[in-house]
Amino acid sequence: MTKNETKIRKQIIEACLLMEKKGLNQGKAGNISVRWKDGMLITPSGISYEGMKAKDIVFVDSKTKPHGIWKPSSEWRFHFDILKERKEFDAVVHNHPAYGTGMSVLRKDIKAYHYMIAFLGGDTIKCSTFAVPGSQELSDAALKALKGRKACLLANHGTITCGKNLDEAMFLTEEFEILCKQITIAKINGKPQLVEKKHMKKIIEAIKMYGKY
Repeated sequence: MTKNETKIRKQIIEACLLMEKKGLNQGKAGNISVRWKDGMLITPSGISYEGMKAKDIVFVDSKTKPHGIWKPSSEWRFHFDILKERKEFDAVVHNHPAYGTGMSVLRKDIKAYHYMIAFLGGDTIKCSTFAVPGSQELSDAALKALKGRKACLLANHGTITCGKNLDEAMFLTEEFEILCKQITIAKINGKPQLVEKKHMKKIIEAIKMYGKY
């Protein structure tokens, strides 16, 4: 194991612990992957993040063969397929946050109630069809819901957020949950209004240059 690989493995564990600290996940739920060589590094199945060591992270190669002392996350299929299909992403975060998961139970796309939705790739966040956790059907549904976007809801399950690196994926994971919380609060207090399409179009274009000079 090289120093760089060890560093990435530790970053994955730190991200998992940060999700719990910020209330974005709980227990053994959720999983994180990062592109590595011809495959990916991913959290193991059924192991608590507390006390997890770099050696516990599993490498899944390009042939989907796992290498490590544990089995890869039960959701390794959609992580693998997303990274294979979407070359612009190097990190995938899946979690079961309270508000995002609550939205997923509605089985509805999230509309542009707040302009920040544009950071997730469009003027909506799609909700996938339901499929059994860990199945190829779920992976296929996730890929469809993620088309043209950086995040999606998994029906009656949770959320997926992707990024060009782990930092971006984690930033968007938190933004996603905050957005879902804000919408929930708005719906409790009244009938939330959408940002007009003409404005969202401009915002989406502007965000493409966000952070660039």
